[in-house]
Amino acid sequence: MRFTVTSAAFILGLSATAALAEGNLNIYNWGEYTSPELIEKFSKTYNVHVTLTDFDSNDTALAKVRQGASGFDIVVPSQSFIPTYIQEGLLAETNPGRMENAKNLEERWRDPAFDPGRKYSVPWLWYTSGISVNTSVFKGDINTWKVILDPPGELKGKINIVPEMNDIMFAAIKFEGGTWCTGDKALLTKVRDRLIEAKKSWLSIDYAGIQRMATGDVSASLDWSGSALKRRTENHSIAYGLPREGFTYGSDNVVVLKDAPNLENAKLFQNFIMAPENAALNSVYAKYGAAIIGAEKYYSDEMKGAPELVIPPDMESKGELLTLCDPKITQLYSRIWQDVQK
Repeated sequence: MRFTVTSAAFILGLSATAALAEGNLNIYNWGEYTSPELIEKFSKTYNVHVTLTDFDSNDTALAKVRQGASGFDIVVPSQSFIPTYIQEGLLAETNPGRMENAKNLEERWRDPAFDPGRKYSVPWLWYTSGISVNTSVFKGDINTWKVILDPPGELKGKINIVPEMNDIMFAAIKFEGGTWCTGDKALLTKVRDRLIEAKKSWLSIDYAGIQRMATGDVSASLDWSGSALKRRTENHSIAYGLPREGFTYGSDNVVVLKDAPNLENAKLFQNFIMAPENAALNSVYAKYGAAIIGAEKYYSDEMKGAPELVIPPDMESKGELLTLCDPKITQLYSRIWQDVQK
């Protein structure tokens, strides 16, 4: 998942004398999440003019696409939203799992439950959800949701929560011993009480709050792996914890819209980003892991061996691929989240 403060649109396009394709490509992606070098390389290779427009949340992107005639060819939703896109008939079946570069997909991402056989999607970048902590402020155990849900005195008033309902609800449900998508009313009452009590120790519920970790204004935050790596490059006291109660992992994925004006160029782009050297351009820019075999060879030094980008073997069983719950359950969670935000 992706940290973004602003949404903007910019255009990158270059012509080439020897090109395999031509025309346009319109991409709808998270802010600060697309390598300009990647776009430039694709533009030069295929003589395609690329327009990149940013969104700030999965809900924003889905709402825009549902309106129809968006003019976008490609959108980059998280894996938990892809079944909705498929069920609503919003996507073109481009079969990227059969494309030339599909052989480079890592095993974990080759045949995911959210898109069996990769009929629609290509992984953009993958992430885990955990906790970033300034270890010069707190020297205790950071591999537990207790850090933000029952925080120690030294962290009270210095905690940021990214405003992602599913991430914080997952954390609280796991901390209370429940399972994701539970509708257990007694447990959800505990979750609500836990979050409302924990909020008294939070400084902010804000995407931008993560940035304040570098300055020391924030000492702990619900965070994502790539964002946590960025923070550590700014302040070496920052470390990233994966809670033993359970954590989520996921990916953002390139899909092609059914009404894409530039369908063939969109397919070219899907195949293009499955090449290791191209996938690495995005990783180096955004600091998230590629889901492509061989991309690590092209990582920057700060990324090679970075603990934020690895799920330790003893923690593999604690990770869950984040899914969307049944609409009735989601409504329950939304009411709890609304109460917390009051």
